[in-house]
Amino acid sequence: MNLTYRVLAILASVLAPGILTNHVALAETTAKDSVSSTFNSCITKEEITSAQKAWGDGIVFIGEAYTNEEDYKAFAADLVAQLYDYDESTVLFKPTKASAREFRLTEEEAVSYFVTGVIAEDHGFAIQPWSQVRFENADIILNCDSALTMGNYYFTDANTGEEVKVDYTFGYRQDEDGKLYINLHHSSFPYQEAN
Repeated sequence: MNLTYRVLAILASVLAPGILTNHVALAETTAKDSVSSTFNSCITKEEITSAQKAWGDGIVFIGEAYTNEEDYKAFAADLVAQLYDYDESTVLFKPTKASAREFRLTEEEAVSYFVTGVIAEDHGFAIQPWSQVRFENADIILNCDSALTMGNYYFTDANTGEEVKVDYTFGYRQDEDGKLYINLHHSSFPYQEAN
């Protein structure tokens, strides 16, 4: 099974039905043209939860691919392409562990953050590796074809079992086929008062 299909299979297994239907069809049969459908339903909280699970599972899988000496950089590139909206609009991405270059406004910069690349300070957040990512939403705002969510997500270190708490805000845009794409990703460690 090629890497792109593996990425799509993972995403399709956790996203709400129909979100990646056309992409999975393309991965399975490249000879056929994908059939587009008109989608006219508003984003639901269940779809947000599924999109968050897809993101978390993808981060874990990148780390597993790195550990197993597989092509983790290609997987990260596919994951960013499938989940983030860089192809269609501006994406506002402020990673957790970024200081010299705090914002990642291109797809290449986002991939660099997750697995190293074009930005020198990047050490590969996703290749730590993590064994689990879980989201706890403080709340979700739904606006039919867009949504915002804010809360904490927790990353479990695959080597130590220690759980790291991080604050996040994610924004989503729904395209005409009902697919959700991340167009805002702000992540930071909780404030700690200096001693």
